[in-house]
Amino acid sequence: MGIKTSFNAVEGASPAGHYTNDFKVDFARIYINGKIHKYVGFEFNTECFNCGVAGGANIFGGNSAIGLLDAIGKFEFDEKFNIWVGRLLLPSERGELNGPFYHATYAGFRTPFFPADFSSNFDNGAGLYGRDNGATLWGKVHPMGTHLLYAVSVSQGLRAAANSGSSLMYTGRLQWNLLNDETSPGYYTSGTYFGTAGDILAIAISGQHQKDGAGNVNAAFGVSDFTGMSIDLLVEKVLPNNWGVFTFNGEFKRFWARYALDAFTAVSPVTGLVDCFCIFNGHSWTVYGLYLIPAKVGIGQFQPYARFTSINPLNSSTRQEWEGGVNYVIDGFNARISAYYTYGDLKTKGGPAGSFSPTATGDKVDSFHVALQLQY
Repeated sequence: MGIKTSFNAVEGASPAGHYTNDFKVDFARIYINGKIHKYVGFEFNTECFNCGVAGGANIFGGNSAIGLLDAIGKFEFDEKFNIWVGRLLLPSERGELNGPFYHATYAGFRTPFFPADFSSNFDNGAGLYGRDNGATLWGKVHPMGTHLLYAVSVSQGLRAAANSGSSLMYTGRLQWNLLNDETSPGYYTSGTYFGTAGDILAIAISGQHQKDGAGNVNAAFGVSDFTGMSIDLLVEKVLPNNWGVFTFNGEFKRFWARYALDAFTAVSPVTGLVDCFCIFNGHSWTVYGLYLIPAKVGIGQFQPYARFTSINPLNSSTRQEWEGGVNYVIDGFNARISAYYTYGDLKTKGGPAGSFSPTATGDKVDSFHVALQLQY
């Protein structure tokens, strides 16, 4: 199981200096996996949907509920060649493959999401929590003592909306570890290994494409292909003489979704609503560094960090955020307490899944957070 729960104090625009305060269950998951045969396995994971809303209620009137997150059939023949099928995480950037539980920071998701994070009950959206229905071929080879991981997938992607022809989505990732290999299973990743994997230098590139994967069919020139590219870097150095562990994460994304601007406002004659898959169009980047202090204090170690994120849409206002905090690491990702501060306009303009319309506005605000993560 895994849970992430937090207390959040966020500055409001009006009245000035007022803070909203709330406790949230951010994620609550049950993990089930195992082997049926030497070469055949499965993974079945659940998520608590709507748990992040106060009282467990959502804006549509329902309550929080445990639902399907992953349902994967695994054919694992060799380190070099494996096939996963079902509902599974697409092999895009490291931030997505970390998932919420294996980020170096508590609130890992800061840059715009790939389409598979946008769900309209999954039928007309493009996925759910980075998952999609499809198949992934992946494997790892070791040229000249390095470690090269590949993963390619074909999946549903956006259904209906702009994609009236039911084209498929294609995703691929190539990751090169120049020093030590990573210990994460499959093609999953982590934002840090707390020094347990030794020195790491990993660079990766990923890409995703879907014909008619963005826009609004009701707008003039409102339908567009979607293409997304990302580059991510993980550097982890175990300092000599037991001086601790330094970790650096960096990520750059560029999305192309060239629908017309009136796609944001064009109304469907059938529903009377704006029916636009107006995904991010532009570039974004984030960098952050962490230092794991070697001395143990009580039952854990302190890990201070700093982070900066910039999101630059082509047709909307830029949004940026500074973050500083400290993790109290008790047992890696299995038990961790985090306290952090942010300043910026990411959340007031909608966050990574926010509106990128030309009229999006929001003030820079302060926020304070204390959070707990537990896994078993």
